[in-house]
Amino acid sequence: MVIGLKISWIKTKNDTESFKIFQNLGFDVYNLEEPENTDDKIKELIDDNCKTIVLSNEIASFSKDIITKYNKQDDISIIIASGKNNEKD
Repeated sequence: MVIGLKISWIKTKNDTESFKIFQNLGFDVYNLEEPENTDDKIKELIDDNCKTIVLSNEIASFSKDIITKYNKQDDISIIIASGKNNEKD
């Protein structure tokens, strides 16, 4: 029995740091030019049977659906990746 696990990552087009390793390994990393389209991309991925979606911290701030639509769904996991703290002491 083979269990398929489909994971996708979403970040802004200008974000050159987030999910770089996954992109280099050939995973599905989507670079959104318009962050306002975040909810549309999430819906598209879910319709394509993607069950785990990882959002950059920045892109997550553009989504209303992660709280209103998907918060209570047990079969879909939406993860918000923490951003890097670039401050220096």
